Parts: sequence; structure tokens; C-alpha cells
Amino acid sequence: MLIMTKQTRSLFQDHPFHLVSPSPWPLNFCIAIFSLTSSAALAMHGFEYGYITVYLAVFGVVTSMLFWFRDIVSEGTFLGDHTTLVQVGLNMGVILFIASEALLFLAIFWAFFHSALTPVVELGSQWPPLGIEPVNPFELPLLNTVILLSSGATITYSHHSLIEGNRGGAIIGAVLTVILAIIFTGFQGVEYNVSSFTISDGVFGSCFYFATGFHGAHVIVGTIFLVIALWRIYDYHLTDTHHLGFEAGILYWHFVDVVWLFLYISVYYWGS
Repeated sequence: MLIMTKQTRSLFQDHPFHLVSPSPWPLNFCIAIFSLTSSAALAMHGFEYGYITVYLAVFGVVTSMLFWFRDIVSEGTFLGDHTTLVQVGLNMGVILFIASEALLFLAIFWAFFHSALTPVVELGSQWPPLGIEPVNPFELPLLNTVILLSSGATITYSHHSLIEGNRGGAIIGAVLTVILAIIFTGFQGVEYNVSSFTISDGVFGSCFYFATGFHGAHVIVGTIFLVIALWRIYDYHLTDTHHLGFEAGILYWHFVDVVWLFLYISVYYWGS
């Protein structure tokens, strides 16, 4: 009996579509992300050893992502599965994913404005509520805004450098973007540490940390995407005509930039 490998099957394929092989990583990732959310909720409510399960779940999420990315890189770079038609479908998938993320942040902003525009008597009929000292928008948040917008410029420079065949410029732009992203995340942590209120301080604290925390999580995910893209540029995986994963990461990063602008204007500036 002739046992055909995936590479052999592709030679006899008479259509441009990608028939994905069975993979354990989507299921593993779903289990890991469910474990992360549930264990984080338990840890926040003071369950014993709750944060140990959080760390294990984070390890599971990162491991599943890395192995899943490895398979996708092999399919797109070495096996030739990402044909022109497949790339169109993948681009559409990225756009729909970002649209779903936009609706998630729309719900967060809705909760914020619902309380901010009509503060109830329990909040002192004012916003910010009585006893809350909001973060000064012209200090660390303004610096973080400059940093994040600068990272959008550097990743755009990296993208255009790659298109023009300037591999060195693409690497430099991606490295600068990753550095700025790490600095942004670090300053966000500093802001949380020096803030005068916590997530348990009423609806203001809940909305503030929910909005900025979810955005920070997206920054971390986007940073991982860009680090992988940087490695692929360095390893000659991406070319001036075939860099779909890099473009997806750039589109996601610009989405993160736009969301932060809305956050800064509404939550930090207007909300304070």
C-alpha cells in the first residue's frame, strides 16, 4: 500500500485550497485559555494556590501558540500550502477577527460611558465618583501614547522596507517596535502600581482596569506576533512578495494603536 505524505499529496492536488491536516493545537489552546480565565477568576477571589494554576495555564497557552505557529510557518513557508486564494481567505479571517475585537472594546466603552454620562446617586452623582483620584492624563499616559504611536511608525517603516527588499531596514524597524512595545507594557505596570485606586473601587475602578487591562493583554499578544515575524524575517522566511503573517501582525498592531487613542481620549482625558 502506498502511504502518501502531505508533501506527496500536494503534488496531486488539482485545486488551490488548503486541506488542513488534523492538529491537536486548536483544542489544546482552547483548553488552556479556558483554564487561564477560570483560574484567574478563582485567584482574584482568593482561592488557595489559585495563582499557581494561572501560571500553569499561561504556560499551556504559550506552548500551544508556539507549536501552532510552528505548524503554520511550515505550511506557508516550506510546504507551499498558502496559495493566492488561501491568502485571500486568511486575510479575510484576520479582518473578521479584528472586527470581533473591535466589538469587544465597543462593549467595554459602552459600560464606561453608561456610568460616566449618567452617574447614579451611589457614585455621588458625579464622575469620577467621590473619593476617586483619577490618573493624570498628561503624565505617564501621555508618554505611553507617544511610545505606542511611535511603535506604529516603526512597524510601518519595517513593512515598507521589506516590500522594497531592504531586509536590514525591516529588521531594524521590527526590533524598534518590539522594544517600544515592551517599554509600553512596563510603564503600564508602573502606572498600575502607583495608582491610588484598584479594580475593586466601584464602577470607575472596574471600567478603568478592565479597559486598560484588556488593551494591555492585546499589546502583549501583538508583541508576540511581531517577535515571531521578526524571527521569520531574520531567518529568510518572509520575502517582499510573501509575508502574510507579518501583514496580519501589523494590522493587529495598528488596531491596538487606534484602541489606545480612544482609551486615552475617553478614559484618561475625558473620564478624569
